[in-house]
Amino acid sequence: MGRRPALSLIGQEITKMIEPTETESASSSDQPAAKGFFGRLRKGLSKTRDQLATGLGNLLLGEKEINESALEDLETALLTTDVGLETTEAIMSELTDRAGRRELANMGALYQALHALLVQRLQGVARPLSLATRKPDGLPKVIFFVGVNGVGKTTTIGKLAKRYKTQGLNVMLAAGDTFRAAAVEQLQAWGQREDIPVIAQAQGSDSASVAFDAVQSAQAKGVDVLLVDTAGRLQAKSLLMDELAKIQRVVKRLDPEAPHEVILVLDGGVGQNALSQVKLFNETVPLTGLVVTKLDGTAKAGVLFALASQSNDAQQVPICFIGVGEGVEDLRDFEPEEFVAALLQSDDVA
Repeated sequence: MGRRPALSLIGQEITKMIEPTETESASSSDQPAAKGFFGRLRKGLSKTRDQLATGLGNLLLGEKEINESALEDLETALLTTDVGLETTEAIMSELTDRAGRRELANMGALYQALHALLVQRLQGVARPLSLATRKPDGLPKVIFFVGVNGVGKTTTIGKLAKRYKTQGLNVMLAAGDTFRAAAVEQLQAWGQREDIPVIAQAQGSDSASVAFDAVQSAQAKGVDVLLVDTAGRLQAKSLLMDELAKIQRVVKRLDPEAPHEVILVLDGGVGQNALSQVKLFNETVPLTGLVVTKLDGTAKAGVLFALASQSNDAQQVPICFIGVGEGVEDLRDFEPEEFVAALLQSDDVA
């Protein structure tokens, strides 16, 4: 096998395959904004894309016919980006079978088939977290954010609070992480910056009491959305997980349907460990969505495919948002087509 082509050349070939036609490009009035958002996503996923590009080289340049060596390179690339064994085996089985039946004429066709299969694996698990101004009964929507230490729960809440306020919603925050030093102050700083009220008590207070006070205040003040921070907890610590269940029971005294969303925040860099976090948190408080953060700092963004595979099985937990940077705009609704395109497209593309 010859020397691998430069990644920039690979990116140019990818771009030719996935860039829109002239008609498609001209049909959208907000194309410049879309390119800007897509560019940020593409930049945020650069580490994973570079890892994939190593394995995709033979698909695009050099070898023209589908061969065993190229398929092995692709399989290795998928595994090293944490796509997961089950998903990788399913994708490779499909591609190998189609190649054997001569349905894929060349490497370009194989690449296109890979792109379509990756999107297909994610489509059933994507769910944007859209909010009405208030519930039909006039009570606020209550959203819990849970997860282990250091995944970015508080930052995620701050970013979403700003987004929802910009959309015209009346937002309130609850500083339920009374364990971590400075957690309350961090959420209060977000509240002060965006002029959003924060319900808080002193560090070490009962987090269930904070959540109860916050729901009570949100109901009294006509709030649309209440975002509740919780303490980071290791999924293996049963007492901490029991406390999370207690918070849920307490708020149901004020609204039997609350919390209306329970969002698990995951660090994209933990790879396959994310699967066990979903399983164990879901057993304590049924999850309604996932946020996968810090994808800009890892080459393991393929874990979203493993999460999708798990979700399509018994867990059924959709992915609502992904985080690809520090900015508020870098917390994005999860859109499979956009995500896959950003993984496979080169940084050379403007």
